[in-house]
Amino acid sequence: MKSYKYVARDSSGKQKKGLVQAASSNDVLSYLQEQGFTPISVDEMSTDAPKKKRVIRRKRIKSADLAALCWQLSTMVEGGIPITVALDTIAEDSENTSLDPVLRTVSEKVKKGESFSDGIAEFPRIFNQLSRALILAGETGGNLGDALTRLAQYFDSRDRLAKKIKGAMAYPIFVMCFITLIIIFIMAFIVPRFKTIFDSLGGQLPTFTRAFMGFYDILRYNIIYIIGFIFVLITSAVLLSKTKKGHYFFSKVVLHLPLLGKVFVQAFVATFCNTMSTLLCAGVSVLEVFDVLSGMTGNDIIKSAITRTRDNLVEGSNISVSMSTTGFFPNMVVKMIQVGEESGSLPRVLEKTSEHYERKVDATVTTLTSLLEPIMIVSVGAVVSVVIIALYLPIFSMSDVK
Repeated sequence: MKSYKYVARDSSGKQKKGLVQAASSNDVLSYLQEQGFTPISVDEMSTDAPKKKRVIRRKRIKSADLAALCWQLSTMVEGGIPITVALDTIAEDSENTSLDPVLRTVSEKVKKGESFSDGIAEFPRIFNQLSRALILAGETGGNLGDALTRLAQYFDSRDRLAKKIKGAMAYPIFVMCFITLIIIFIMAFIVPRFKTIFDSLGGQLPTFTRAFMGFYDILRYNIIYIIGFIFVLITSAVLLSKTKKGHYFFSKVVLHLPLLGKVFVQAFVATFCNTMSTLLCAGVSVLEVFDVLSGMTGNDIIKSAITRTRDNLVEGSNISVSMSTTGFFPNMVVKMIQVGEESGSLPRVLEKTSEHYERKVDATVTTLTSLLEPIMIVSVGAVVSVVIIALYLPIFSMSDVK
């Protein structure tokens, strides 16, 4: 098979460009005519001249990249372009060097007779279980374009939520790092100069200053042991989190963090409702939906709640009752799902619930930021004030004596 670049016009006269593989240029012309295009030019791509290799750092594939990919695929598939041609075209223009080879590999598998859903199943770290379930449902129902549109909307929503959570965590992390740098600078450059001055002057230092200098000496002479202790503590926590009991413990701790835990729960509920709505609209069965949902979280508490809900569904219970018995899902979510089940509009109700919890995440992040701002400012001021008082108190004492 050879690769050909073509230029053609559709029925409205709009120019189309693309890439297709065929045995000869005549096959390309036949293909274009079958698609309703008027060929303008068909050129074989030369494989003799070696391509210059681009030395580019591989980029991480984000939700925004996957959303853009799904939007492009949806538009092209709904426009009548075969999925293999669509994948090759997007790979050709892709700026993400990590996504480019993935698309080409999937395209090759589809050309060999595999389904699109089987092709992306080779890359579970990029295309999660939800992606595979939606695309499989789209292929089975003959509405792949619609499935890709829903998938694009899902990735857009997930990207928005991720940015909100990162925004909630970025400010406190930045300020804590700033405070740490201030303390290191003071202890490394300012306090030693004052200590030299105090030693040269002699005399009895004020109690507060002696206590501060004692703390400084502890840090100075034991800094290696302190760093070692912190390293051992972090390593132990990481190793503990890899055990079953340890992972469960940290899963519980994360959900009970002040304010941040609330953000995580609300964000998950929003994702849960959005994912469930998307899958149900695509025709995926309820049990399969909960299989997908259980694989979308690494938190043991949440995963246990989803698994117990699924087990209750298998025993014949409805969704709202099954969820209420777990004790994890908010009452509002359970009531909304009950309304959706009774009215026969569960996907629509779930979509509205997801939007509500996204707004709650926004409100909680705003509250968190407004609370942390004064706390952090006071913390920085307190650290600086303690240092200034401790270092200048002897000078004030000496001026009082004179």
